[in-house]
Amino acid sequence: MIKIAIATLGCKVNQFESASFASSFAEAGCELVPFSSPADVYVINTCAVTGRAGQQSRQLIRRALKTNPAARLVITGCYAQMAPQNILDLTDQPLCLVGNGNKHLVVPAALAENPCELRILMDNVGRKKEITPLPVTRFPDRTRAFLRIQDGCNNFCSYCIVPYTRGRSRSLPLAQVLEQTATFASQDYREIVITGINVGKYGQDLAEGVNLVSLLAKLCRDFPGIRFRLSSVEPTEVDEPLLALLAGQQNFMPHLHIPLQSGDDTVLRNMNRRYRAADFSRVVELVHQAAPHAAIGCDILSGFPGETDAAHANTRDLLAGLPVTYLHVFPYSRRTGTPAAAMPDQVPTFAKNERVAALRDLDRCKREAFSRRHLGSRQRILVERHNSKTGLLQGFSENYLPVVFEGPAELAGTVVTVRLARLTDGVIFGRMT
Repeated sequence: MIKIAIATLGCKVNQFESASFASSFAEAGCELVPFSSPADVYVINTCAVTGRAGQQSRQLIRRALKTNPAARLVITGCYAQMAPQNILDLTDQPLCLVGNGNKHLVVPAALAENPCELRILMDNVGRKKEITPLPVTRFPDRTRAFLRIQDGCNNFCSYCIVPYTRGRSRSLPLAQVLEQTATFASQDYREIVITGINVGKYGQDLAEGVNLVSLLAKLCRDFPGIRFRLSSVEPTEVDEPLLALLAGQQNFMPHLHIPLQSGDDTVLRNMNRRYRAADFSRVVELVHQAAPHAAIGCDILSGFPGETDAAHANTRDLLAGLPVTYLHVFPYSRRTGTPAAAMPDQVPTFAKNERVAALRDLDRCKREAFSRRHLGSRQRILVERHNSKTGLLQGFSENYLPVVFEGPAELAGTVVTVRLARLTDGVIFGRMT
């Protein structure tokens, strides 16, 4: 039995794709083993969204080579697409590089009878017109499933390498979305996260008359026993139909993640973002009015070239005054090949670190305030896992509050009602009712 080890870096789309690899390997009779174990084949699904992600990708390749120098290595993902020569320079051993547009070839390349030698299954991903079909049977060790409905991005934000590594926006046909959802339903998943690189563009390349909201509405109707959560949506794509669905559909989770990146208009223009701070503010207020209990998260990119102390303060002040419930804060990372990499006035590392720390302090305050608002309420919690060390169950509410509480381990994967009792050191403790 061939032993396969898979490592995944980066976004939920990568995680979905790796789950597809795992499903195909299992169907082929292979044994899936931890990445730290000796294996016959190592598959590394890389990321390139930041410089650190590229570094981690290289580290995983070196680690696999050290664990079993005779193993076959199949390298795919955004770092493989962006910097194949950097990967080839790591070793003289045979490698197989698979581009993002050819991920359906990962498993055949890994299991091919002939020696790997050097195979480069790359092409111009920007010319791809259709999404690569990658069906998933099951997500290993997960109580919620990710469903990739879209790939690629047309936005070309000036800091982002993704449009160059993922290509243009491409949507999964409706029939395949429904088929994948039915597969997850048959495996008793209680929650599905709808994901993609730019999910708000779903359906625009299909001749099916379907868009993101009509798709979500159909999924919620056809699978009433499943909770559906949207991974991320651009500010310009939050419209009245989406707000109506958020307010009125019981199994569409009250949780939107809306990237901001900066609260300063000059920085937003230089980022090539297609909205201004006032537009984002209006969107957040509309979401809060439609669903006051909803979680609203956002991404912040701190230290973009030319960002001044005043621009940073504009971002902080904007967020402090909005009903945003959590922040994902990242320091700007220079990506070769993007317009921002060549911009003047690159922000020094120490200044970026200070600004990131300040925004993460704001994130902690936002999370605590949102948690305290819900103390005493009863929430429907999807139980993620049983912590063997503490003996407590851990899970998430519909509006994405992390909660721990006492209960038997066999409740993992089910939805239970929990009263939120207290907040201690940032952790919500509850009691089943």
